[in-house]
Amino acid sequence: MGSHMTEKEVMALLEANRNERGVANWERLGEETEGLGSFGIGLTQLRKLAKQVGRDHGLALKLWEIENYDAKVLGLLIDDPKELTREQVERQVEGVGAGMLAHVFSSCDATLAKAPFVFGLACEWVESQDVIRKQCGYGLIYELSKKGRKKELSDEFFLGCIKRIRERFWDEDIAVRLGMGCALMGIGKRNVKLNQAALELAIELGPIDFNEGKKGCEPFDVVKHLTSDYLRGKLGL
Repeated sequence: MGSHMTEKEVMALLEANRNERGVANWERLGEETEGLGSFGIGLTQLRKLAKQVGRDHGLALKLWEIENYDAKVLGLLIDDPKELTREQVERQVEGVGAGMLAHVFSSCDATLAKAPFVFGLACEWVESQDVIRKQCGYGLIYELSKKGRKKELSDEFFLGCIKRIRERFWDEDIAVRLGMGCALMGIGKRNVKLNQAALELAIELGPIDFNEGKKGCEPFDVVKHLTSDYLRGKLGL
């Protein structure tokens, strides 16, 4: 069911939630913005706005075409997983770039991860020669790791993912390595057996420095996530 909001009304809503500090941060990113504009709205706020707008597949497609980061993210958040097609997502993945948009597209509780064809898509994309598809593939594995005990989401499947990460990690682009780290973190939170296997590899790989030493950007430490007191208590370790 659509939200009955128009594209123009949504853009006005985004404008009304403009965050000047966020805009300044966005402009400092330079080439990383992929030439997109932004109202500087954080993801938490965009999620609230998405709930306000409601699910609307048609509107989502229109927002995706706008050269604005916030509009594209909102489009991803309000899309209807039941109406997503493989053709649509293959077209969209070509336009996400290697940065934050790719992360929202495939992770962050993404709509894509709720599509009925997501398992096959994730398996296909992690084998792709395309860096963005591969990064998004591992983002989807992370999302799948949060789902319940479905037949295809067996320990054997996730152990296979860990094996693939171990074999290929150092040959991959940094964006893919970051996706692999997220997948490893998610897998290691499922149960004791997978925690042990994921933790062993995370120790081996060490923290993932995805910002090449930029100030204020700590490397992604998977070990820290897999040994937290909260997780140990949850898994009964």
